[in-house]
Amino acid sequence: MTGVQPREGGLRLSVDVDGLDRALALGDSIAVNGVCLTVAAQRDAAVEFDVVPETLARSNLASLAAGAAVNLEPSLRVGDTIDGHLVYGHVDATTVIHRIDAEGQGARMWCSTPVPIAAMVCPKGYVALEGVSLTVAAVDEGRFAVALIPETLKRTSLGRKLPGDVLNIEADPVARYVAAVLGNRF
Repeated sequence: MTGVQPREGGLRLSVDVDGLDRALALGDSIAVNGVCLTVAAQRDAAVEFDVVPETLARSNLASLAAGAAVNLEPSLRVGDTIDGHLVYGHVDATTVIHRIDAEGQGARMWCSTPVPIAAMVCPKGYVALEGVSLTVAAVDEGRFAVALIPETLKRTSLGRKLPGDVLNIEADPVARYVAAVLGNRF
């Protein structure tokens, strides 16, 4: 993250995208910490995004500061391989890390389960935290755990997170649609 500028009714985020494997243009979509944003401006190796009140209310983007590590994911294009779960960048809420336990070569991260998506979080289902797709390893009263492998800890911002940190969370899109069809009758 190279900059955060308050704007009337929102923010303008500036992110260094020098390491991305594709060029970006105005109007392209890219997920920043799991939040799908649209390129609004470009300056050298940085792109800028406008963040509106709806996005600020559902995400942790308002808490970002210059220098913060962020996860970047360009949108899937027709013909791209799918190497994991589908993540749309439609963040549902935020969650708080309760604890992180060392587990083998990786870690187990326990987070609060946001009430609006509690019925959509189940063992062996998945969630995206900060845009990183993860299998739910366990569910307990008001919280859930994900198992983090060494590669995830090394290559994403999750390896630098601590208990008390607030993360963006996206529920499994299929679970979201099932809940909507059933009228949230869980």
